[in-house]
Amino acid sequence: MLLRWTRAVVRNRAPIVGVWIVVSLLGVAAGLNLNSHLTTSVTIPGSPSEKAGLLLAKHFDENTEGTFTVLYKFKKSTDAQIQGYKDKVVAASLVIPGSHISQQRALVGVLFASVGTSFQLIEAAKYTQALRQALRDQGLPDASVTGPPAIEHDVSPILDSDLRWGQVLAIVLALLLLLLVLGACLAMFIPLIFAAASISLALGIIFLMAHKMLMVLYIPNIIELIGLGLAIDYSLLIVHRFRREIMNDENISVDDAIAKTMDTAGRTVILSGLSVSIGIATLLLVPVPFVHSLGAAGLVVPVVSVLAALTLQPALLAILGRKGVTPYKFQGLMARKDLMSGMWAKIAHFVIRRPVTVLLSALAVLALIASSVMWLQVTPSSLTAIPQNLESAKALNIVTDRAGHGIITPNEIVIDLGAEHLANTPEVKKARLALAAQLQKDHEVFIVATDVTPTYVDPSGRYLRIFVVGRHDFGAAVSQDLVRQMREKYLPNANFPGNAKLYLGGAPAQGVDLVDHLLKSFPWIVLLALVMAYLVLLRAFRSVFLPLKAILMDLTSIAVAYGSLVLVFKFGLGSAILGTYRLDQIEAWVLVFLFPVLFGLSMDYEVFIVSRMREAKLHGASNNEAIVEGLAHTGGVVTAAAIILVGALGGLVNGHFAGLQEIGIGLAFGILIDATIIRGLLLPSTMVLLGRWNWWLPTSIARIVKVKASPLEERETRL
Repeated sequence: MLLRWTRAVVRNRAPIVGVWIVVSLLGVAAGLNLNSHLTTSVTIPGSPSEKAGLLLAKHFDENTEGTFTVLYKFKKSTDAQIQGYKDKVVAASLVIPGSHISQQRALVGVLFASVGTSFQLIEAAKYTQALRQALRDQGLPDASVTGPPAIEHDVSPILDSDLRWGQVLAIVLALLLLLLVLGACLAMFIPLIFAAASISLALGIIFLMAHKMLMVLYIPNIIELIGLGLAIDYSLLIVHRFRREIMNDENISVDDAIAKTMDTAGRTVILSGLSVSIGIATLLLVPVPFVHSLGAAGLVVPVVSVLAALTLQPALLAILGRKGVTPYKFQGLMARKDLMSGMWAKIAHFVIRRPVTVLLSALAVLALIASSVMWLQVTPSSLTAIPQNLESAKALNIVTDRAGHGIITPNEIVIDLGAEHLANTPEVKKARLALAAQLQKDHEVFIVATDVTPTYVDPSGRYLRIFVVGRHDFGAAVSQDLVRQMREKYLPNANFPGNAKLYLGGAPAQGVDLVDHLLKSFPWIVLLALVMAYLVLLRAFRSVFLPLKAILMDLTSIAVAYGSLVLVFKFGLGSAILGTYRLDQIEAWVLVFLFPVLFGLSMDYEVFIVSRMREAKLHGASNNEAIVEGLAHTGGVVTAAAIILVGALGGLVNGHFAGLQEIGIGLAFGILIDATIIRGLLLPSTMVLLGRWNWWLPTSIARIVKVKASPLEERETRL
């Protein structure tokens, strides 16, 4: 079937390329408008913090994503002067249609004012500059504006700049490496054309998806840079295999060479794309829209890449023909005709002679790196991990320097008294003050704010809220512990009359709910990814042990990636050189996202190498001969593809945001070590030691997975 499909594509090469050009242009146009549909929301449907948030929105008119925070630092001001500052903030806020002041308070020499709007994040962000100018016009030139809309306004240009810089860096490195690998030929541009087309289509699809579901702000950065690496992976493998077919048989026609290439490398790409898709698709199980969107968007990339590999790639090869893949003067590292005497063949022979020594040495190095996972701590996010030169970040620093990071993201207790006009009764007042007094005794609580003014009591008198300000960043471990203490100790023991219900909201509570949901979902993500990958590889490799070995090696790559995050961000190893943040905790969503992506990409390399080994085995090679042939023909391709992908990830590492830096470092270390130590040493050494058991598939299992073993595989099974 694949052969027929390929020949049809080759016959219709011009229309297919034309369709891809149109689709790519539409995708670029959609991608340029994608940012207006992205958000930073981490709301967890059905969580306690969401229930509190809904009550705050309905009864206190609080819209967190659309609320600005104005901060004004003053010295030795009288009450009348402070009231004057408040009046000026109110006047300035009128520049935003329908805005309202939800609260104003002076604390530690800083005036805090919350300017609420009815707009969602992206729309509210458009009024940031207008509010800043209005404050200057009112005589408050030193007033600073922060809050989600202002941060979004300040951050978006930097994210765009990081993305553009990452793209330039990735493309330049990719071109240099493709020239080094393929030599000076037109075919070196095919992987970049492939990548541009597939990424454009992916962004177009994500643009359409963003109209129906939440999509987070980081998606373009992640999708474009990972998409570049994955597209080059697939395209480079096919180009390399096509050139080998041309070189090995000077009489073969271009069409036949493409057909043979797609029947081997094309099948490998399909299997690889399926493996990557399975890994990323597990994110759809996480009941967190933030992560759900990463999974949905990430799933588009391998699917589109496989589609391009089956259509655009053979069409481009057919257009370029034999001359297009023939190097001019500079031959490139993969131009050697006799790969069996090359570097990777020598490595394979070395491993075959000393499999136990190589295995133990590789495991020792990997264990040393992965052992730092023991110091891993997680956080939902961090306010300190954004560029500090932004006005919104400087505004945060004004108050955090005086009162701590908790002042920006207080906990909010919402109390439903069950009936109207109860907020001012003696029983409720006594319970409210008693709860505030208990909370104030906690060493992590900086201040408790409670009153019966409209800021704290809704117009009906049924709902109360109490602000509990912690001393640390909302993502810090002590802040998370405070949330749990309030939910498990303070709120259950609050002695409010009747059937009063207490809810805890605010950023710290939302962060705890995010981490808890991610950690609860993570084991199921791992389990499903392992089971699905095993079944796919069992059918593809027709072996019981090869899929199991592949999974264990993938898990090793992931452990190394997690360990590298701790080494770089917590212990600062190479942090100064790489320009990364120093953080005690890693963002939880990063760990969850890294697992399926790394699992899929690591399986990618496993499929590339082992498929070629199995191909050699089916042609009569012994186990050791198949290992040598597989590494000799694919080791260089896998390493080159990994280096190009690591180069693409440089755009994330050199960015300004901790979460993206963590994604970049985790993927870069995991991929680089996977493509070298794990696939170059650990993989062949274990295959040497397993011997004929590599290819063992009992007849009973073969029937279950509905595969028919070849005569050679049947012989191995009988032996």
